[in-house]
Amino acid sequence: MSTATATEPGARRSRLALASLGLGAFVIGTAELVIVGVLGLIADDLDVSLSTAGLLVTAYALGISIGGPLITAATIRMPRRVLLWSALGVFVLGNLVAVFAGAFGLLIVARALCGALHGLFLGAASAVATGLVAPEHRGQAVGLVFGGISVSTVLGVPLGTLLGQGLGWQATFAGVVVLGVLALAAILAFVPSVHGSGSGGLAAQARHAFHPRVLAMLAAGVLLMGSQFVAFTYLAPFLEDVTGISGGAVSAFLLVFGVFSAIGTIAGGRFADINASMTLFVGNLVLVVALLGLYTFGGNALLVGLALAGWGIVGFGVTPSLQLRVISLAGEGGDLAATLGASAANVGVASGAAVGGWALDAYGVADVPLVALIAAVIALPAVWATRFLKLPEAPAPAPVADPATPAPAPVADPAAGTPLTTRG
Repeated sequence: MSTATATEPGARRSRLALASLGLGAFVIGTAELVIVGVLGLIADDLDVSLSTAGLLVTAYALGISIGGPLITAATIRMPRRVLLWSALGVFVLGNLVAVFAGAFGLLIVARALCGALHGLFLGAASAVATGLVAPEHRGQAVGLVFGGISVSTVLGVPLGTLLGQGLGWQATFAGVVVLGVLALAAILAFVPSVHGSGSGGLAAQARHAFHPRVLAMLAAGVLLMGSQFVAFTYLAPFLEDVTGISGGAVSAFLLVFGVFSAIGTIAGGRFADINASMTLFVGNLVLVVALLGLYTFGGNALLVGLALAGWGIVGFGVTPSLQLRVISLAGEGGDLAATLGASAANVGVASGAAVGGWALDAYGVADVPLVALIAAVIALPAVWATRFLKLPEAPAPAPVADPATPAPAPVADPAAGTPLTTRG
């Protein structure tokens, strides 16, 4: 049997496993982001202000950023595959609670719980995905997982918004429950057990995962993602009140954003394998231009659509680079760090949503993109500086028995785009 024939079944299993992880990410991405499309419906039904309803975004993001690492730390020795299906299973139950939540406080609790499980799932999925492929394709594997989240903006968010507008916001969460059950079945059927991206127990993992170089990368991620969610949290009200569209047209504009987000995430995985640091910086630059266009031409539907397309390309397109850099910089703490990448992004989501709510109350919805633009400009120097962060030293190679053996060539770090060390 030829080598190609022999390896084909293994490659097919890996593709099915990555697709299952992407489906799980699609479910949790839909649950996280669809709230933007039904925020007004929830505010009216539960008799709270729109800015108060925006706390549902903050609660979910804080669940990811705080609850995700805490649960990961408590389960660091559990097999990643077990964490995947257990996290998704409880996530489905949390959304079932949201379906029947008749009080705003209960809905906040359900969102925070689901956020924590979201962080656990994404961390485990990233670790499993990088273990399914060769090292030079890790960025693409992470891109496929996070591609599920970006595809959720193409399909899940617009369809969930339409479902909520037609049948009530509770129907939106019911749809998430159904999709979650399907994703759970796929993960149980196709995702194998793989070695984690880290080693040792919690103390050993934490020592590497919380190294200053990792924390610096996480801080840049907070700024980059936070600047986006200042505006994204209140995108639907902006489209209605400033651009002058409503109903199904809002879903169409969210679809534009989602389509380009999906394209950007898949392409972003490939660029992450080439040079993740430069991908992050270029993405930040494009984000500044897109937010400037959204603020300047907010009353022109065509130009708003173009701005959303540019924003979508980079908004989620930078996530594979961010996640790959965090895991790579953590070295032996990769399993724990995989959750910290999602946590940092969602600290940005939570703070961005809070700042957006303040801007909404203080200046009105028309000026929310301006505040987001200022935040994106502030992020630029921090994102640029992360390109100088170096990977941890590789373990010392064993002595070479034959002195005639030629010295190994330097190994390039695709995340930073520079040669770092020598591997035996």
